[in-house]
Amino acid sequence: MPLLKTLEENGLLTVIISRPDALNALNAETLDGLGELVQEVYQNAKIRGTIFIGEGSKSFVAGADIRELSILSREKAFELSSKGQDLFRRIEHCPKPILAALNGFALGGGCELAMACHVRIAVESARLGQPEINLGIIPGYGGTQRLTQLVGRGKALELLLTGDMITAREALSLGLINHVVADHNELLSFSKNLMNKIISKSPVAIANIIKSVNAGFGFEKAGYEAEATNFAACTTTEDFKEGTSAFLEKRKAVFKGK
Repeated sequence: MPLLKTLEENGLLTVIISRPDALNALNAETLDGLGELVQEVYQNAKIRGTIFIGEGSKSFVAGADIRELSILSREKAFELSSKGQDLFRRIEHCPKPILAALNGFALGGGCELAMACHVRIAVESARLGQPEINLGIIPGYGGTQRLTQLVGRGKALELLLTGDMITAREALSLGLINHVVADHNELLSFSKNLMNKIISKSPVAIANIIKSVNAGFGFEKAGYEAEATNFAACTTTEDFKEGTSAFLEKRKAVFKGK
């Protein structure tokens, strides 16, 4: 079964992230597939805009693949973080609009993917958050940077330090998402209508608006580098081993600060 399913109609590409048994978690293979797909979006003149959505009704992307994370060395962890950051930066800087349709959980890497997109629409039942701290680690795909940009330093720190999930309505009030729709039947149609409205405009103007808005965050490089370095450092700790083991064993973690 393909991990990414695509449908293109009238210049609008819909991408379904399809690992429903794992709540569409981002493993290495899925990240590689997303990288190839984003490159196609850049290069294919027929594609004017893109929508990302998860398979099923439970999850957009529920995070990274914890089993893969739990065995990473410090060097491999830094490589993974840098790779994810590069991919999400390409999404953020894509000259064609990209929308995240959040059909359920958008947690960890899923929330980071959504934040890299230009517009976010969520179904009422969606839940968002950066729960990495519960594993004894930090976000590694840009979450510490983009969450702060979108909701402000104080609320970003609260969400990052507690690992709490928030409702779609709270995410809307914080400016983390753009719209909330009632149910899954409405989600894709609303998202397509909005994107079709956007891509009916001048592609040149669209590209320059995205470029200009992103230019306001041109100081970002040091923050992303620090995130990747600190993400990798966490993978060498006893707390990380305890956090990932507890998650996989479905028990409460006991952290010792080592």
